[in-house]
Amino acid sequence: MITTRSPLRISLGGGGTDLPSYYREHGGFLIAGAINKYVYINVMRPFTQGIYLKYSHLEHVDLVAEVQHPIIREAIKMLEFKTPQVEITTLADIPSGTGLGSSGSFTTALLKALYVHRMRQVEPKQLAELACEIEIDRLGEPIGKQDQYIAACGGLTCFTFNPDNSVDVVPLAISMDTKFDLEDNLLLFFTGFSRSAGSILKDQNTKTKDSDKHMIDNLHFVKELGLKSKMLLESSKTKEFGALMHEHWEHKKRRSGGMSNAQIDQWYDLGMKNGAVGGKLVGAGGGGFLLFYADDRNKLRHAMAAAGLEEVRFAFDFEGTKVLFS
Repeated sequence: MITTRSPLRISLGGGGTDLPSYYREHGGFLIAGAINKYVYINVMRPFTQGIYLKYSHLEHVDLVAEVQHPIIREAIKMLEFKTPQVEITTLADIPSGTGLGSSGSFTTALLKALYVHRMRQVEPKQLAELACEIEIDRLGEPIGKQDQYIAACGGLTCFTFNPDNSVDVVPLAISMDTKFDLEDNLLLFFTGFSRSAGSILKDQNTKTKDSDKHMIDNLHFVKELGLKSKMLLESSKTKEFGALMHEHWEHKKRRSGGMSNAQIDQWYDLGMKNGAVGGKLVGAGGGGFLLFYADDRNKLRHAMAAAGLEEVRFAFDFEGTKVLFS
């Protein structure tokens, strides 16, 4: 049996500029952090022929074309299984649809496990590109590349998305004190809402392809905020970075009417009045997790708990997608 895991992630600046509809024309930049919450994949060879899948549904089919789970189907196709005899089981620390990049984590963990199953090597950047090929090119999802890259590479990482589709991967050059500061003061709270990232990003993708001026200008500005976030974090100005998160959120909300709602706005305002310097919804928006940078952690935690929001504590992961057992 082979067991792999991929980390989930939080975005720290520049999110949205990793969609092909934007970076192929203008280039994109963002900072993401892998966290110690994971998607796990188990792959083994069952006693009898067939494809056995255990995720939120159960599948037992004989042919790859009969697999209902689109990512698993395309991953098995990609590795060209001639006579499928495989069992795949998935587990996750946090459910999908919550803005932490679970789809990219799932795809990278699955591909890593299948490569090991076939006794083949795959490097992190190659793994990320293969995952992007499945989700973006083969399945046509209107999503960006950050989830696959941060899951594969791990760490606190800067990604530059070039018009020629290449991606530059550079670790964020911060001190250990800054890392500990971020782990102490970035607080993550679950809103209770889940959503499909594709449905939220579809509007952005369409407007960007149509060269909508307001959308393009918004993404230009968000990219600059990403670069400014890099400068502040590498200068250990974490409180200023926290305040910049608020500016980022205000611009992010303008991209789509589905980015937020009255309840999320109410919780966000509550956080800002109770110890938060700045914050935003993680991921495409519409639900999932609120991320705050706190000036007063205890006050913020008590306010969010009183409002019924559960905190998920985390540290950063610097290993990326890895094999746990084979």
